[in-house]
Amino acid sequence: MIPTENELMRDAQKGGYAIPAFNFSDIWELLGILEAAKEENARVYAATNMKVVKSLGAGFCAALGRQAYEQSGKNVLLHLDHADEVEWCKTCVDVGYHSVMVDASACSLEENIAKSLKIAEYAHKRGCLVEAELGRIMGNTMEGKFSGGDFLADVEECVRLVKGTGVDSLAVGIGNAHGFYAAPPKLNIQRLKEIHAAVDIPLVLHGGTGIPDDQVVACIENGVAKINVGTQLHSAYLGALDNELKKTWNGYNIMERFDGVRSAVKTVCVRWIRLCGANGRALGNY
Repeated sequence: MIPTENELMRDAQKGGYAIPAFNFSDIWELLGILEAAKEENARVYAATNMKVVKSLGAGFCAALGRQAYEQSGKNVLLHLDHADEVEWCKTCVDVGYHSVMVDASACSLEENIAKSLKIAEYAHKRGCLVEAELGRIMGNTMEGKFSGGDFLADVEECVRLVKGTGVDSLAVGIGNAHGFYAAPPKLNIQRLKEIHAAVDIPLVLHGGTGIPDDQVVACIENGVAKINVGTQLHSAYLGALDNELKKTWNGYNIMERFDGVRSAVKTVCVRWIRLCGANGRALGNY
């Protein structure tokens, strides 16, 4: 029996692997993701953050996502990352996103629950999954910087949010951060283990770039079924593009300049697919 998107994440959690979610900013980055998924026979998420959605438009992003979904044999799913406004979540649900993340982690628990519930009720009626967040994902790309222990997701709050909203997955702050880490991170695996024991939905790890492989594996072993990676892809993209632009131009065929970009992004994605154990997990293998 072929699993639905929600069953797939639960299958990943039970099977001891994670589904990588790769952030893309344009068609070239998306093509690198698509090629990696096809080559590795894997199912992945292609995600757009709010800067990309607001820049390109939700409908344009959805059109790109639909092509990737079809050309991959329904193995590249479109996800909205870190939306802090209810209306943007609704917009992306309406244009065909497979899942949306409502990020109300900066709000009070009560506000977070209210926002997440509103989106879950709206999205579920339209066949779309919902991811919520608790704790703070540190870093300076999408959210602010935090110190001490205030960034850690609280176990009881996780329980209350999951029970009060019916969301499909939960992103938790355990010391992870967006962007490159200034020093190797030390994730609080014990807190993750406690949350995993307390809630019955798949957990999500943000800020995959720079997390040591052994900690990635430890997270997967303790309930993480989806891992987000963005900065590493963008860095590979810009590095490859910079190399291309330094070469001597023989004409003005822009397309040729992006072959190296697609290849660089694909290489990063392949590594993450294998690290997550997602290779060989495409729909056709169920």
